[in-house]
Amino acid sequence: MSKKTTKTSSMQSWQRIARRIRVPLGFVAAALYVFELWRHEPSPQSVVLSLLLVVPGVWLRAYASGYVKKNAELAVTGPYAYTRNPLYLGSMLIAAGFAGALQSWVVAVVLAAFFGLIYVPVIAGEERFLRSAFPNFDAYCRRVPRLLPRLLPAQMEEGKPVKGSSASEPPALSGGFSFALYRQHREYNAAIGAALLYLCLVGFHPLVAAIVHGAR
Repeated sequence: MSKKTTKTSSMQSWQRIARRIRVPLGFVAAALYVFELWRHEPSPQSVVLSLLLVVPGVWLRAYASGYVKKNAELAVTGPYAYTRNPLYLGSMLIAAGFAGALQSWVVAVVLAAFFGLIYVPVIAGEERFLRSAFPNFDAYCRRVPRLLPRLLPAQMEEGKPVKGSSASEPPALSGGFSFALYRQHREYNAAIGAALLYLCLVGFHPLVAAIVHGAR
């Protein structure tokens, strides 16, 4: 077995592992965030400024989810005409916003490592599948960046899966945002989670202080 084959096999193995552990590691990151929040109270200014990243991130994820027709069609319109991974870009904006709100270098480093070690391999694995499933994916990659969005939307024809590919989701109106897909993907959970984190940022320390005062 050549070094190139071994390297490819190792990368694919890590991609499979990354897909399985990203959700549990997300809970670990959330626990670390709460611990850092317990250690020091964020400033009101940093919490307000974080909205400049968190709100666009939540909106981008919501907007992108209305175009995702997994295994049924390659999304190339809406936010997908600017970046191939608007959902991940939205997650990065949200994470950066909350890291900035807490002003913790520990959280910032952990989140950066999380995205580098988990999401980069996951994206690569997903692109390998899309390349095998949709014949126009390579042409799409040549015109649309992987993450950082282009300034103007690319004009592409929506891709259908190659023969034999599964179509687990019903297609929505071609090319347009579908609120049904948004609900189906339960992307509203991102908005709920962000709201709960902001409640923690604003009310955690006052609540702890009230509990301690009441216990005396």
